[in-house]
Amino acid sequence: MEPISFARPYMGVEEEAAAADVIRSGWIVGGARLAEFEGRFATLCGAQHAVGVSSWTTGAFLVFHALGVGPGDEVIVPSLTFIASVNVVAHAGATPVFADIDPQSWNMDPSSVEHLITPRTRAIMPVDQLGLPADIDAIRDIALCRGLHLIEDAACSFGSSNRGRPIGSLADVTIFSLHARKVVTTGEGGMIVTNDDKFAQRLRRLRHQGMSLSDHDRHSARPTVFESYPEIGFNFRITDIQAAIGLVQLDRLPDILARRKAIAERYSASLENHPLFSPPHVPHGLEHNWQSYMIGLRPGSGLERNAVMDWLYDQGVPTRRGVMASHLEPPYSAIKATLPHTEAAARNCLQLPMHPGLTRAQQDHVIAQLETLPALRLV
Repeated sequence: MEPISFARPYMGVEEEAAAADVIRSGWIVGGARLAEFEGRFATLCGAQHAVGVSSWTTGAFLVFHALGVGPGDEVIVPSLTFIASVNVVAHAGATPVFADIDPQSWNMDPSSVEHLITPRTRAIMPVDQLGLPADIDAIRDIALCRGLHLIEDAACSFGSSNRGRPIGSLADVTIFSLHARKVVTTGEGGMIVTNDDKFAQRLRRLRHQGMSLSDHDRHSARPTVFESYPEIGFNFRITDIQAAIGLVQLDRLPDILARRKAIAERYSASLENHPLFSPPHVPHGLEHNWQSYMIGLRPGSGLERNAVMDWLYDQGVPTRRGVMASHLEPPYSAIKATLPHTEAAARNCLQLPMHPGLTRAQQDHVIAQLETLPALRLV
């Protein structure tokens, strides 16, 4: 059996050929491939517009900037998330306010949000943890009632759905990641999705130094048609090389989702009555894309999470810790947030190998090691 990879992009010769075609064309940024990728991505999200950017973080920063969220403002965000979700609030000059999670879904608990709202609150940003959609309906009700922006951090959840509705169709604005570990990847990159025509147009300007004309419009116009720069922008563009790879990845999406789902179902079946580990909980009506597969230690297991990870590593099973508690990291520890469910999940959860190329034999090996653990009682 080949060594097991914890995660690995699912690519082939088609992505190589698509990238090579763009390189040979001579138009490698701001061209037809990007427009096509954005159009197909928006359609799959049930949205009017998709704006490609260089990463999830730059996309979220652009959104906050365009909405005028900055110094003196607060953004409610879960602490249980990759720290980029919190850092981008700080980059915008605003203050993150940490919400606790539902201990079963590991997503933002709507009941923890209401009491965090102050006159300084400008936005709520739930995170679709590891690809599982957040309770966007309940959070949207709170946002609408209080006149707040609802920004969905869907970094991990492209291809997931919420009660039959694709992620990207439910919030004011949704931001996806195209990083190498995501279900659809362009190596690095991000996508902002919205139904607001003017907002999308402004985001496209801002990602390219505030330029009034797109690259395609500028290069196809007469030489005396000049662009203008009505506002200060940034260089947060994604290339046509990446877009071409992304188009092939979109072709693969049904197969990618099916493979991930099959692996997750095998893991969950093996853990259904496991004495030490609990499988992830997917609430009724939510469709998980299984970007990652995280399990938790059951109360009273007698095991310490890090010892389990070390033992599995020695058996050839790579793991990663569960999602971090961002409020415990040095830049945010002074906030002194009290989040018991977040801290318990961060302390007791770990992620198993998950990617479409994981073979049946490799899955069997992971499952066998988990079944061996109860007899060992590592701690």
